Amino acid sequence: MAKTIMIQGTASNAGKSLLAAGLCRVFRQDGLKVAPFKSQNMALNSFITADGFEMGRAQVVQAYCAGVAPDVRMNPILLKPTNDTGSQVIVNGVPRGTMGAVDYFRYKKALIPDIMEAFHGLSAEYDVIVIEGAGSPAEINLKQDDFVNMGMAKLANAPVLLAGDIDRGGVFASLYGTVKLLEPDEQARIKGLIINKFRGDVEILRPGLTTLEELTGKPVLGVVPMLDVDIDDEDSLSSKLTGGERVGRLDIAVIRLPRLSNFTDFNPLERMEGVTVRYVSNPGELGRPDLIILPGTKSTMDDLKWMRQNGLEALVLKHAARGGAVVGICGGYQMLGRVLSDPDGVESGGTMAGMGLLPTETVFLGEKTRTRVSGAFRRGEGIFASLSGVPFHGYEIHMGETTYLEDAGPLSRLTCLDGTEKPDGAARGNVWGSYVHGIFDAGTFAQELVNALLTAKGLSPDAAAVDWETYQEEQYDKLAAGVRASLDMDRVYRILNGEE
Repeated sequence: MAKTIMIQGTASNAGKSLLAAGLCRVFRQDGLKVAPFKSQNMALNSFITADGFEMGRAQVVQAYCAGVAPDVRMNPILLKPTNDTGSQVIVNGVPRGTMGAVDYFRYKKALIPDIMEAFHGLSAEYDVIVIEGAGSPAEINLKQDDFVNMGMAKLANAPVLLAGDIDRGGVFASLYGTVKLLEPDEQARIKGLIINKFRGDVEILRPGLTTLEELTGKPVLGVVPMLDVDIDDEDSLSSKLTGGERVGRLDIAVIRLPRLSNFTDFNPLERMEGVTVRYVSNPGELGRPDLIILPGTKSTMDDLKWMRQNGLEALVLKHAARGGAVVGICGGYQMLGRVLSDPDGVESGGTMAGMGLLPTETVFLGEKTRTRVSGAFRRGEGIFASLSGVPFHGYEIHMGETTYLEDAGPLSRLTCLDGTEKPDGAARGNVWGSYVHGIFDAGTFAQELVNALLTAKGLSPDAAAVDWETYQEEQYDKLAAGVRASLDMDRVYRILNGEE
């Protein structure tokens, strides 16, 4: 059975995911077979595994750091928020329906057997499991039937490292307060504290670290600096969604929808020299971009209403009318069609007009499409004509079924996991849409897209492809180096081995 170690945090966004990912990489570099695990994840950024199951992207990144294929057992429960009080509940990669917060709180205890089956399955196959908590273990109103923080630590008999975010301030109070709000047996599970996201000279912290150790009775295992690494973020807490002032040769504006999902789709474009990707949430921020992207969303109809009400839809339509380029991915693709229908109340219910830029209509169905795919453009038009024949790969996660109107045909044909083929996407002039998440991950496709936009702008089409996989591996190694240099790894190993 695998040895375990768990990273918990004093709050959301304390850096648990990156610390867990860094430890996965360190253990792998040290010759151990390691797997990540998070019993319950709440995020709109998800991923489809090679066998067609849905899981959170944080554990996908951690799996890549560990050098293993993402496995849905690494994240048996995924909650995808549909509004402020409800979420779609996904168990072992398959949706079980949408529940309000109160209903889920009553139901969650029934999921413990699913969680433990996944955990024990991994434990039998790996040397080490790095477990990540969620939020804070000191959320005392949620401790009943907890299976993601101290509850999971008890179920897995895992020692805990508690991380606090010094960048947001109050790290000593948050670490001390978290420890002291826990029950004595829970406090005993905490084997060390970590100060995370530090900027400056660590010597300034020494007096505080000593006092913290005295007050809590827990050793500080290290001070991790604000690491300069470029690794996929878990959710919309990502600082990148605030946009930036710099604009390169090519300006791409992504509409920051309220229920934005899988914004990591656009990371490869951000890495290309001379390309700026901005996230826009109001008309005053849009400007005159070279390309507008409508991204994925957990609630297509509600987010289209939001665009309609705040004026962004009108600006997108004006941009398209003057020949500007527009791309829609998944929910964004659905918005670009003429009609959105929800007869069974999968989303908001009813029927509404789409943006009318593509000759399609979408009906929302209760069955979710989940598959990895590959394909190539068959009929790029306008600015994007040069994309015809360019291959891509990715995955689908959506509830709707889109059909073609008039003489419209598909943008591409996809080959699915089971070898079947099906049509995908549509194009009309300088507008196209597709259901495929991760479509820009293939360096050639992103390169051809950017070069097509540069050509349309009258600039030299000299964009260089980014080897996305190699780039990510470099960042994972950089993360591991930062974690290894900052933590007392000899002591971490003693904790892992049950010697402390």
